[in-house]
Amino acid sequence: MNDIDAQDAGRVLRLACIDSEALPLFAKSPDGRTRSGYEPAAAALVAERMGAAIEWVMLPWEDMIPAVRRGDADAVWCGQGMTPERAALVDFTLPYAVFNETLVVRADDPARSAEELAGYRIGAIANSTNMKLAETFPGVELVSFGASDDVFGDMIAATRSGEIDGFVDDDVVMIPLGREDPDFVEAFTVLTGNRWGIGVAPGNDALRAELDAALEAVVADGALAEVWTEWMPLLPFPLAPSAAEAGRAR
Repeated sequence: MNDIDAQDAGRVLRLACIDSEALPLFAKSPDGRTRSGYEPAAAALVAERMGAAIEWVMLPWEDMIPAVRRGDADAVWCGQGMTPERAALVDFTLPYAVFNETLVVRADDPARSAEELAGYRIGAIANSTNMKLAETFPGVELVSFGASDDVFGDMIAATRSGEIDGFVDDDVVMIPLGREDPDFVEAFTVLTGNRWGIGVAPGNDALRAELDAALEAVVADGALAEVWTEWMPLLPFPLAPSAAEAGRAR
């Protein structure tokens, strides 16, 4: 799915995200404007319900929330687990995804539990739910990533080269890695159930309410589940419609 034609829609919704290769969540943009993957497809569904076109504001990871707070983007839609730290900076919508977390290591690494990681150098995105999980692993040296347009690619490259021994990311990353790259394996997955939401500037209640209503609608009518299954068929769709929206859908 591509963005709605802005000339036809009239209204533009500016969404901040990194421009990185991280399928099935999103692919690197071929032209700096259009994007594919689960997150862009889900965003397109929601924007269509709002009568809006999407303009992607592509930024390094650490610049996305500041851009929303400044007003340079309307919302951040980019793998934002709803942590207390982020919730202090933006107001979150209802979730559009729920993921667990996986430690990825090189294929020849025997570690299969957190207790086997003492002395390992483990990477994760700075200030992320993944880093918070990595902080619980006993005896590891943590390596922060984030000051890049392609933070996922950086962690993969660092693990491949031996600069780090592995990295923590959401379980969805293992869909393409496990299928397409024999250099990596899933060491283990922790059932953290992290809820991902869209972050708007604090106090922008009108936009958050619009986004929530559109999200409830695409969950209730099954449209979001279809997009999820298209991009992530190995993961069960984790969201259920609210009682009010389910009633309207029937």
